[in-house]
Amino acid sequence: MFDISLTSKKHAFCNGWSRRDFIRVGALAPFGLSLGGLFSAQNSLAGLPSATVASAGRAPRAKSVLLVFLGGGISHHDSFDMKPEATEEIRGKYKSISSDVAGLSVCELLPKMAKTMSKVALVRSQQHGNDHHETATNWVLSGKFGTPFGDHPAMGAVVAHETGFAGRVPPYVAVPKNPAFTWELGKSAWLGGRYESFKAGDPNAKEFKVRDLSCASPMTPAQGERRQTLLKAVDSLSRQIEGNDQIATYDEFQRKAAEMILAPDAQAAFDIERETAKTRDEYGRSEFGQSCLLARRLVESGVRFVTVNSGGWDHHAKIFDSLDKKLPMFDQGFSALIHDMDQRGLLKDTLVVCMGEFGRTPKVNKDAGRDHWGHAGVMLFAGAGVQPGRIIGATDKTGSYVTDRPVKPSDVCSTVYEALGIDPHKLLLTPEGRPTHILDDGEVIKELYT
Repeated sequence: MFDISLTSKKHAFCNGWSRRDFIRVGALAPFGLSLGGLFSAQNSLAGLPSATVASAGRAPRAKSVLLVFLGGGISHHDSFDMKPEATEEIRGKYKSISSDVAGLSVCELLPKMAKTMSKVALVRSQQHGNDHHETATNWVLSGKFGTPFGDHPAMGAVVAHETGFAGRVPPYVAVPKNPAFTWELGKSAWLGGRYESFKAGDPNAKEFKVRDLSCASPMTPAQGERRQTLLKAVDSLSRQIEGNDQIATYDEFQRKAAEMILAPDAQAAFDIERETAKTRDEYGRSEFGQSCLLARRLVESGVRFVTVNSGGWDHHAKIFDSLDKKLPMFDQGFSALIHDMDQRGLLKDTLVVCMGEFGRTPKVNKDAGRDHWGHAGVMLFAGAGVQPGRIIGATDKTGSYVTDRPVKPSDVCSTVYEALGIDPHKLLLTPEGRPTHILDDGEVIKELYT
């Protein structure tokens, strides 16, 4: 039976509806129609000023952003900021190899990236000084410092709020899910559940199917007819209640949810099985490799912001045992992503960003690991006008502190927003009516473009 209820309480449901979503249609969930909350984002923009702005009269650089997040913090010493002249306790066990950028060496476990550095820009001066996973993650994903509880909406949520939907795909997708430690981060925070990411799941899983976009089993004609009957019932109930904008527009949101579930183009965006075995092998048959491949498909389909969440980079002990496995998977997946997007022409209007929340300590500890280090880290940028082969920033001879061009979290977020044509200093209103800037400070990393 239907479960229709009206309330004015501050309440967030498990499916992401915010405190202003007054209607619950419990009977629709078993039929894959739990996406309705996602589509209220587009309607909430109606009547508001244009969400995107041209920077200094210039059109946006990018249509989409693809963020590869290395949760836990990749060791800069053992990847893209090697210190071969340092003592063994600092340089670690890996040797450096030359890349296709003159004067730049990378870790020997990154041979494919060594041949890809001419297509990306390397920032070796990530800096914020915070060594706490949750706080640092929320900071680098939102551009604003807060508590470990995710006080501020992540870039993807802000992008969803500001740009709305493109066709039948959600604007913000996380593959396989949002970054997480003790708490799930990369969320919409006070913007509300309607701007939350759509979690795609692990595309490397056996018989991968995206939640809400496919039925558990083939739908019979009777089930299809019942689905449409339920939709018509919701339409009728909504129209019967006048004077409540939330309910009056709910039928539209629900129809959009049904369209997304049934539309071939929406389903195709998430259908990684449509890729050839050769392409899937090139990315690597790992969660990370297949997540990168799915992210490329989503960008092709018009998703505004995709987060590829790759955890497991927090190596306090036996770091080299872990990196022996992690670095080759990253090497294969990320290099394939860059080359594939370049060949398909997607880098022209897609900004690709790769980063963790911080780097690792200069010295290898007593447990053969490296601990948290917020004073230095590395990031990669590509596409949407980024000048390939650039090396921005530097650290001292031990990789301990930034010595040239420190890049703050707000600088990264400013760069992302500016690329999409979003004013990073625009004022938004919290649910309590308090005006707050998207970012309080920060500037575009101009060296990426000039």
